[in-house]
Amino acid sequence: MKSVNVRQLKNNPSDALRMARKAPVVVMNRDQPEAVLVHLSDDSLLGEPGVRLAIATDLYKGGSISLGRAAKVAGMALAEFMQEMGRAGVPIIRGNARTLREDVSNLEAWLKKGSSSATRAR
Repeated sequence: MKSVNVRQLKNNPSDALRMARKAPVVVMNRDQPEAVLVHLSDDSLLGEPGVRLAIATDLYKGGSISLGRAAKVAGMALAEFMQEMGRAGVPIIRGNARTLREDVSNLEAWLKKGSSSATRAR
């Protein structure tokens, strides 16, 4: 196991990631362990059942990545990932009733505008 301090990680993150390919790297902050970098190769941790889905779910739930990107991380089709989110109780539609009403209103206006433009073009 190797270690780097926060300054080393900030100055050269690629070096820390290279080291993590060989063994876990402990990130030290003022002589205290702060984090551990672990390489996620397909044949090790990511190859374990459910790990990709768990990572994708957490990243999506936390707002770090989009639904589509999360599905790719999980290695699933979008529809399949959406079903998994439903089973896990993770909402795939974000926002509240007010923003949903605004979105529907904007969509209706856009559709009306499109149909009136098509009518004029005839």
